[in-house]
Amino acid sequence: MRATVLQFAVASLFVGSPASSLETAPAITLATQAQQSDSRETAADTLRLGGRVVEAGDTVRGPVLVAAGDLTIRGTVSGTAVTLLGDLIVEDGGGVTGDAIAILGSVRSASGSVGGSVKSYAASFRWLPEAGEEPPTRRGTADALSLSFGWLVVMLLIGIGVLVFAGNYLDGVTDVLERSFWRSFLIGVAGELGILPLLVLVVAGLAITVVGILLIPFAIVAFILAVAGLVTLGFLAVAQLVGGSLGGRATGEARGRALRGLVLGVTLIMGAWVVAAAFQWSPLLSGLLWMLAFAVTFVAATAGLGAAVLSRGGTRRDVTTPETDTQETPVWQTPTPVTGVTAARRPMKVGS
Repeated sequence: MRATVLQFAVASLFVGSPASSLETAPAITLATQAQQSDSRETAADTLRLGGRVVEAGDTVRGPVLVAAGDLTIRGTVSGTAVTLLGDLIVEDGGGVTGDAIAILGSVRSASGSVGGSVKSYAASFRWLPEAGEEPPTRRGTADALSLSFGWLVVMLLIGIGVLVFAGNYLDGVTDVLERSFWRSFLIGVAGELGILPLLVLVVAGLAITVVGILLIPFAIVAFILAVAGLVTLGFLAVAQLVGGSLGGRATGEARGRALRGLVLGVTLIMGAWVVAAAFQWSPLLSGLLWMLAFAVTFVAATAGLGAAVLSRGGTRRDVTTPETDTQETPVWQTPTPVTGVTAARRPMKVGS
């Protein structure tokens, strides 16, 4: 009896072992395929707009770039993590094996780990207010007046400096505005819509290589300075055009007329902000005046940007169709004979 039971047990082991291996093998294979598909999915997603969260247990192969939003890391980023116009947050249990870089934002890694260096190139850029944060207090009338009047003085000083040291470029942009204002405005709107995507493309292109990552801050500063220079040059050109048209037929030298037109135009455009600040005590009236001042400044800056782009910073003025000389040659004029061509003799009547 014992021998029969022993033989049955041994036989059951030999019969049951292949079945169990066949049942567990597909499960292991499916789990491995799922892990491989997850790793491929996370590795391919490098650029994200509007924020991203790396969940706990996930591993993303870098570099990882997030623009116009926050990057929250609860898992692991194997490589470099970069945020543009947002904060980089490494929570408890999360980690970055490479560098953590925040451009126009901040890096917060109180409980997380960062294997490389931590770099922040601007103050925190928060898209949403934090919980429990009190709303900002309304600015007083005196503070608003001092701020708006200060910007008026700054723009006047910048305008005088541009007129003295870069007057030819300012005249070039003014000529383009005078010929085609609304075309310049449409080009300016397109330029404003393309500033952020162009900056994101530049940063994404530099983030591919290690050397490019080091050049990202310098490229961003150069890009911002170039855009600010074009906008300022175009704004001053619009102010000069507006001031010159309202000043009437001014007498004097060309530079004197240009200076009077520039000062008058800047005072009119920036003076709208001063008037709005003077009524800061009235929320309704100041709100309407702020909207009016913003609309006037937006149109001036947008049209100026378009004219600066069309004129290539004031270096090109032939952006419109040049006027052709329509004066006809009189019939009585004949072309002068060219060398090698003999002039014909006029026939003469022979008298009787």
